[in-house]
Amino acid sequence: MNARTEPAPAGSDAIARPPLVRELLLVAGLFLVYKLGRQLATGHTVEAFHNAYRVWDFERAVRLPGEGAVQSLLLHGEGLVHLANTYYAAVHFPATAAFLIWLYLRRPAHYVWARRVLAAVTAAALVLHLLFPLAPPRMLAATGLVDTARVYGPSVYGSPATDSLSNQFAAMPSLHFGWALMVAVGLIVATRSRWRRLWLLHPLLTLLVIVGTANHYWLDAIVASALLGLALAAIHLPHRTVTTAGRAQGGLVPAQAQTQVRAEEQALAGAGR
Repeated sequence: MNARTEPAPAGSDAIARPPLVRELLLVAGLFLVYKLGRQLATGHTVEAFHNAYRVWDFERAVRLPGEGAVQSLLLHGEGLVHLANTYYAAVHFPATAAFLIWLYLRRPAHYVWARRVLAAVTAAALVLHLLFPLAPPRMLAATGLVDTARVYGPSVYGSPATDSLSNQFAAMPSLHFGWALMVAVGLIVATRSRWRRLWLLHPLLTLLVIVGTANHYWLDAIVASALLGLALAAIHLPHRTVTTAGRAQGGLVPAQAQTQVRAEEQALAGAGR
């Protein structure tokens, strides 16, 4: 075999990786803008409950499954419902942060793409929160659902009348689900493991948790999925270079295999659209 090999430049990943301080400031700034923006949507109690009845009636009209069917499964055991409340309270932000950190360190080109998609979805969600305030099903007596966090704990929310840290009338879309789905999509696109599609268990479990704890309607997750789909269609995954791909496999790329690698990377980029 006389296939030539060429070494991957030692700094190829470092060049693609954005400056750390800038990224920390950018992500922190986006988070603060989102938190401040959510506060602008507070105080629309009457409209939020009116919209909640409309969403509930619409779901029944189109024959979506009742949220109560999921909650009844959780209420079979106090330990199970407590675990679901803990998952809702403790996994959302850390899982997304860990996802971005891993991409930044190991897949910098994918990191920039994922950060842009998450920012776009979050910005769109903020606009919807302002235009369509929505009380969650746990607040709506017509649903017959239990506020599992208040009854069994732990809860991340205080009384809606006194809670100044969060907007509890921002149920649609569900960023819990939207972010979880993006984490799964991003990891599936950025990795090559034969088991990578198992990452879809994260948004699936998140969906069951947000519905079963009565924090969201099915429609909240559907709208979040639609927003993510639009963001993925608009923000294309950049091509990885041949040298970067070769470095991941040991630092050398056979010259005669470059065409095949490029074809694989183009397919990878298409999967992220």
